[in-house]
Amino acid sequence: MSTPLLSTSSTSATAVGTVHRLGSVDQVPVGEGRAFAVDGRQIAVFRLRSGAVHAVQARCPHKGGPLADGQIDGSIVLCPLHMNAYELATGCSTTGQPALAGYTVAVEDGELVLTVPG
Repeated sequence: MSTPLLSTSSTSATAVGTVHRLGSVDQVPVGEGRAFAVDGRQIAVFRLRSGAVHAVQARCPHKGGPLADGQIDGSIVLCPLHMNAYELATGCSTTGQPALAGYTVAVEDGELVLTVPG
């Protein structure tokens, strides 16, 4: 089962890119990921048990698996289709696949704030 895409609640432009306020951090349960539709891209946001949040492209470069539906093992997400593993902080594969595109994401006043380079 694939997680439905969530949408952006507001945007603003800065010198480093476009800032998207994705809404409450509670949309992403601790230890899970959710996919968001942002500027025509699908971006997966993960909320780790440590409190860290990470954002990477939502599709696995191997066969397009929905990474937001993948299992998180510490700071690694496993693609649900073929178990390819990616470090969430860097997007680097630990199983020989191309790296994922990564995005800057933070929690401000209880909201997810994502920056997409422009």
